[in-house]
Amino acid sequence: MCRTALPPAGRGRPALYCSRSCQARAYRRRKQTPVPAAGRPAVGDPSGKRLRIAEALWRIAAERGLHAASLREVAAEAGVSLRSVQYHFESKHRLLVDALQLLHAENERIARSRIRFDTAEPRGLLRAVLEEFLPVDAQRATALRVFAAYYARSLTDPALAEVFLPAEQPLERLVADLIAAAQADGRTAPGLDPWREADLLVAGAVGLGGDVLHDRRTLDDVRRTLDYHLDKIFAGDRRTGR
Repeated sequence: MCRTALPPAGRGRPALYCSRSCQARAYRRRKQTPVPAAGRPAVGDPSGKRLRIAEALWRIAAERGLHAASLREVAAEAGVSLRSVQYHFESKHRLLVDALQLLHAENERIARSRIRFDTAEPRGLLRAVLEEFLPVDAQRATALRVFAAYYARSLTDPALAEVFLPAEQPLERLVADLIAAAQADGRTAPGLDPWREADLLVAGAVGLGGDVLHDRRTLDDVRRTLDYHLDKIFAGDRRTGR
């Protein structure tokens, strides 16, 4: 874990740590590093071990990138045996794909618990959805870092890209549907194309969220930019007089 040369392997499993102090530091980091999920076992995972292993991969990806997430490193980070990782995930590629699917599911679950889906206030609802793409707290900041690591990997891994960037574009569809519903209710500026607006909003929020991670912009600045675009979309809202 600390890149110190490991002692020669004897009987049993090969050493994962150079010393007990190294093992203790790894344990403390596992306890302290935020993860995107709240730790609820996934469907078909009654013991929660698959999710625990996936969370370990997320932490490594957020801190060091996916290139550092070998099966042995993930096992050490999760505090399980290498054999256990191999039992739940037949290969590293399977682990990467399944962990990404689990991350999508956990982020959706957490977002639904945070967002009040009030269709009577489409602007506020759309604003809350876009807020999920920003590093507002430790959980969302970690998730953004993990997604950035997956994005880089997906450029050279078509199978991973299919999971990371699904053809049906669910995020863009959600935003487009919210805009279209408000448009049908006479609450948007005339002549809008909901899909084009959704593309701009989602891509803009994701990109600006990355700028916040790099300290190129502040959250307040990004929120003002998003509000500027939302004001233009809802400029024809008869109920608010915009």
